[in-house]
Amino acid sequence: MSEGDSGPPSPGRRRFVVAAASLLAVGMTGAAVREAYAFQRVVRRASLAGLRSPLRVAWLADLHHGPWIGAASVEAWVDATLAEAPDLIVLGGDIVDQREGGSIDALVGELGRLRAPLGVRAVWGNHDRARFRRIETFEARLEAAGIEVLVNRGERVRDDLWLAGVDDLVTGDPDLPSALRDRPTDTACILASHNPDLLPDVPVSVSLTLSGHTHGGQVVLPFIGPPFTSSRYGRRFASGWVRGPALGYVSRGLGFGLVPIRVNCPAELTILELAPVT
Repeated sequence: MSEGDSGPPSPGRRRFVVAAASLLAVGMTGAAVREAYAFQRVVRRASLAGLRSPLRVAWLADLHHGPWIGAASVEAWVDATLAEAPDLIVLGGDIVDQREGGSIDALVGELGRLRAPLGVRAVWGNHDRARFRRIETFEARLEAAGIEVLVNRGERVRDDLWLAGVDDLVTGDPDLPSALRDRPTDTACILASHNPDLLPDVPVSVSLTLSGHTHGGQVVLPFIGPPFTSSRYGRRFASGWVRGPALGYVSRGLGFGLVPIRVNCPAELTILELAPVT
């Protein structure tokens, strides 16, 4: 044994190290689970050409109602959204998880409480289409609750605003030209696309594209970022303001996928305060 070599650790020291590591792992997992079920109110501001008066939009992406997320979580999100008094509410896809769980009746009942002067709209995500063999049935349930689903179409929801929505990029059949057809040239245009990977195809004449899908990576490592984002572009469209080259905003979402864990990546209820260009 060389000088300064203390030899193998004693059995007592080994047991202490293993116990300490186990406690640390349990504590980190507990914190990650708590973070998964918490959410932040995130306010983002931008000026959009074509707007003639301010606009307040609530963007609720990736609810993932299913085996891990029930009506109680949706109730809290709906309450928080209504407290913001938005002009327009848009659900950003993956309303449900692809795995069955929870009561669809309870989900629709909670979402049916959403109300806004310019209405409540939604687009499909990959989990929505994977969950329902006949998604038209779920669409009819949502529309009976006052939520209009935009699938490759748009509408003038205010004199100065065209709102468009496309089908999911992975499991659906997105048709961007159809969604933007008949769009007035004198209004702002907001496009809802669950998957941000559509952004490189969005014309710069679209004022703002709202997306989700990535969950912000769900786990964000210090100095590294999210190891996985569900995007073919890696971290380019992971979260926040992005360009593709059109302006986009990617929400970290409210729910989560696979397991109930978030690390350095809190869930968000996105409130967009949009103003005319001055």
